Amino acid sequence: MPYGLIAGGGRFPLMVLEAARDEGRAMTTVAIKEEAAPEIEQLAEDCRWISLGELSKLIRIFHDANVSQAVMAGRVQHKQIYSAIRPDWRLVKLLGKLGRKNTNSLIGAVADLLVDEGIELLDSTAFVKPYLAVPGANGKRKPSKQEQADIDYGLEAARALAGFDLGQSVVVCEQACVAVEAMEGTDQVIERAGGLARGRKLTVVKSARPNQDMRFDVPVIGPTTIRKMSAAGATALAVEAGKTLLIDRDELIAAADRAKIAVWGFESQPITESRT
Repeated sequence: MPYGLIAGGGRFPLMVLEAARDEGRAMTTVAIKEEAAPEIEQLAEDCRWISLGELSKLIRIFHDANVSQAVMAGRVQHKQIYSAIRPDWRLVKLLGKLGRKNTNSLIGAVADLLVDEGIELLDSTAFVKPYLAVPGANGKRKPSKQEQADIDYGLEAARALAGFDLGQSVVVCEQACVAVEAMEGTDQVIERAGGLARGRKLTVVKSARPNQDMRFDVPVIGPTTIRKMSAAGATALAVEAGKTLLIDRDELIAAADRAKIAVWGFESQPITESRT
């Protein structure tokens, strides 16, 4: 029985396909036209294309292929919610039931609907566990005393931001918050912070959401993140160990080591209260 892959943008879905191929697992891929890279067709043995609004088509493809377990992988940009996509009747009905129409709420509702249709969504990182950040140093360098102070401060801000279901990243300089993420994404926040800080050393902190649903919206960084940091004057990056995917891990760490950027994995904060 094949697995299913719902493929968004970036390298993440390609990594899933590579891992599935290496394990000899069959996979039916549904690629999102507005996001997925064209080269996905070269890796996928069975690739179908849909638009973001075609929820019924997605379900039909998986049913026809006898898919009962699937993963979501890859970027679906927050701004797509406000784009000119045309939702089908099933998505219109789902949207009508949502109180909040942010990306997390929408994709979460889609995930729950798929479960109702007999399609279990697995942890997005099920096939790529070796690429998750580990606790402590993920490269040669550990954070300096000043960078660690900025990480500690940034964690408070990043976790508060993630708790409100906004962005997941903050950029800090000398325990002052320079920039926070909303819909634009981590790399764009780093660019903006570089323009504001004007040559001062920056620290980037990226946190998962409280009760992060690992079926979708997994925090991701890649070699591009390191290049943006180097250009912006950022010298340390802190991410949540076990919950943050390092795209092209070896390339990312090598780039960070060359740029003398510390990549630090912090431990998840225990959940002490539930959120509604």
